[in-house]
Amino acid sequence: MNSEQLTELAQQLRVDSVRVADTAGSGHPTSSMSAADLMAALLANHLHYDFERPSHPGNDRLIFSKGHASPLLYSMYLAAGAIDEDEFLTYRTLGSRLEGHPTPDLPWVDVATGSLGQGLPVAVGMALAGQRLGHIPYRVWVLSGDSEMAEGSVWEAIEHAGDQHLDSLTLVIDVNRLGQRGPTRHQRDLDAYGRRLRAFGWHTIEIDGHDMEAVDAAFNEARSTLRVPTAIIAGTRKGQGVAAVEDREGMHGKPLPDAESAIEELGGRRFIRVPVTKPGAPGTPARTARHTATVELPRYDVGDSVATRDAYGKALAALGSAHGDVVVLDGEVSDSTRTEFFAKEHPDRFFECYIAEQQLVAAAVGMQALGHVPYASTFAAFLTRAHDFIRMASVGRASINVVGSHAGVAIGQDGPSQMGLEDLAMFRAIHGSTVLHPCDANQTAWLVAAMHDLTGVRYLRTLRAKTPVVYGPDERFPVGGSKVLRRSDADRATLIGAGTTVHECLEAADLLAREGIPVRVIDLYSVKPADERTLQAAASDTDCLVTVEDHHPEGGIGDAVAEVFSDGRPAPRRLVRLAVGDMPGSATPEEQLRAAGIDAESIAAGLRLLTGKVIR
Repeated sequence: MNSEQLTELAQQLRVDSVRVADTAGSGHPTSSMSAADLMAALLANHLHYDFERPSHPGNDRLIFSKGHASPLLYSMYLAAGAIDEDEFLTYRTLGSRLEGHPTPDLPWVDVATGSLGQGLPVAVGMALAGQRLGHIPYRVWVLSGDSEMAEGSVWEAIEHAGDQHLDSLTLVIDVNRLGQRGPTRHQRDLDAYGRRLRAFGWHTIEIDGHDMEAVDAAFNEARSTLRVPTAIIAGTRKGQGVAAVEDREGMHGKPLPDAESAIEELGGRRFIRVPVTKPGAPGTPARTARHTATVELPRYDVGDSVATRDAYGKALAALGSAHGDVVVLDGEVSDSTRTEFFAKEHPDRFFECYIAEQQLVAAAVGMQALGHVPYASTFAAFLTRAHDFIRMASVGRASINVVGSHAGVAIGQDGPSQMGLEDLAMFRAIHGSTVLHPCDANQTAWLVAAMHDLTGVRYLRTLRAKTPVVYGPDERFPVGGSKVLRRSDADRATLIGAGTTVHECLEAADLLAREGIPVRVIDLYSVKPADERTLQAAASDTDCLVTVEDHHPEGGIGDAVAEVFSDGRPAPRRLVRLAVGDMPGSATPEEQLRAAGIDAESIAAGLRLLTGKVIR
């Protein structure tokens, strides 16, 4: 389209944004109006996309990081013929695919947005995948607001993109000066953004975002720029085209006060349909899953002493040999998480994200949207930094594997800053998540492989120290299951552990057995979903359940077990929780477990009190 036609299309996008927000009685039309010229030029002249084949590997990727500008995105879909007028007018209503912020309920939306500062980090993952994995010449376009440029996650992404020379990535910053409550930090100082971006190795283009010739030329320049990512920094006006709201405070997130007159001021409705350019055949087919007959997982003998993090790394390398869709990301701790085993065998599918945990998870989300199966690893404690990305992964129906190592007080002398003691609670709270905590090497290897075929957010917790191998290499560990390691008809109570505490429970059970106090021991390796039948049977048989976890008492194994009985079914007479209740310091692993009251001797002492068999 020429400049005049693009201007008309931009006005159509503004009008449609105004009227759809007016129909819904809510939304962000003014934030949509500022970026309409930018998106009109992109849609008509630069985006390569087949709306009839959203899974086409050559499709460009468009992420609205400023997801509140959804009226603009949906107006683009209407102009492209992807949705019709009837669906368009269902915006923000019950059951509509056109939600207040975009989600993958729409097949043309790859990831959920709305939590600001996430679109660019996810796009970096997509650009990395195109550059390193599929070698497909699609482009990744991101529309960002100026307010969200204050987010630290954005600058993690900017540095990573510059370092990796992601020239397929273009960031479009809609610098409309106004945030939710007033002016943004830099208002309309385009060079304030440009200086920072250039310092990270980006090519920048500063333009008037309402000068259509300049906008179109900027996109052409971005497409022709090599070896560096490009940022188009566009000065715009919020509510552009309607005098009553243009560049005025207090208009954020509201339908226009007089939509009918605003539409008239914008020139009335238009009915332009845009024949969006379809991608050509990709030069190299996208990477697809490659399968061998079976995954040759590492095997360990019962009685061996192996760290579950070691088993994770070796199983991951084996999984990568069997499945070409597996990619691994790490936060500069691969020698500790043991993803280095995968990196050595499959260097083309290993991604170093450095100490930037938000970027780590975001890149995984971007890659899974393109059909890859990511495993993202760092210390369990540091995943708390990326919680919002994990939460939004769930909102976006993303399928990612996250692995946290060095969990619990059992890591010893490093102290509480390095101890994951909240991670089980964090991941259990994620909608649709799976939470796994293996206690030995064979169990770990099996679960690593099982995670490949699950959906949603999957979390695996691994340990720093070596633990005894208690299961044979041919044992199976279905998700949602558990293992009963000690059992008799005379059991007085049931000990329930996972990870480190399984071994402490077993030792405590052996101590108590010698004193004539038989107890059951359950390895609850699947923390979510939990094995309800086994737990209910144990409650019925022993009437006393004792959970033991190397985690804070809130939200972990104790809560997982308690929830099994929260729907009114018969509960045990006693449900006792042993967990890390105090703030730990530096000490040996053995001292840490003892101080927390979750070592074998402490467990046994507690059981003696519960059963009335106090040894004096």
